[in-house]
Amino acid sequence: MTSATAVDHFPAPAFPEVAFLGRSNVGKSSVINSLLGAKIAKTSSTPGRTQAINFFEVRWPGKPQPEVVFADLPGYGYARVPRAISSQWSGFIDPYLKERRCLTLCLVLIDVNVPPQESDRQLFEYLRSVERPFLVVATKADKLSGNTLRRALDAFQKTTPNLRVVPYSARTGSGRDELWREIREAIRP
Repeated sequence: MTSATAVDHFPAPAFPEVAFLGRSNVGKSSVINSLLGAKIAKTSSTPGRTQAINFFEVRWPGKPQPEVVFADLPGYGYARVPRAISSQWSGFIDPYLKERRCLTLCLVLIDVNVPPQESDRQLFEYLRSVERPFLVVATKADKLSGNTLRRALDAFQKTTPNLRVVPYSARTGSGRDELWREIREAIRP
């Protein structure tokens, strides 16, 4: 099992980082908690609670140094956040995504129950334009039966072809092993 520590400052770029991006209330913090097997990232039913980039150092058992840092970014789209705060996000999110040397993988979370939104497509294009590798994580996969889930994933692939998608359920842990494989592959030196 891994362990994680919240970091309240912008950590020095010494370890590979994995960024968690997505619309508000898509389950970024829940996926982080599920991956780590501990409730370290704060979750809320109210969209927009994450208002800064939150960093979590992840250590493997018996290792004193972190192996990877998870970065939980504020959600985009609907959120109950004052415009004065959300308007500042691009001032630190854009530079982070464009310039962060140690950022090795972006996980773009989508709710598999909701068709792809224009804001999701814009994020895919943005990440391509800044040449960031990314993987789509289809959250809340436990809310659909096997056939319905397959149809939703097929429909997503038709509207946004050539993207890798991992179905994931933070509640059941479905997709956890596959997502860890993708993360480990991305951070391998």
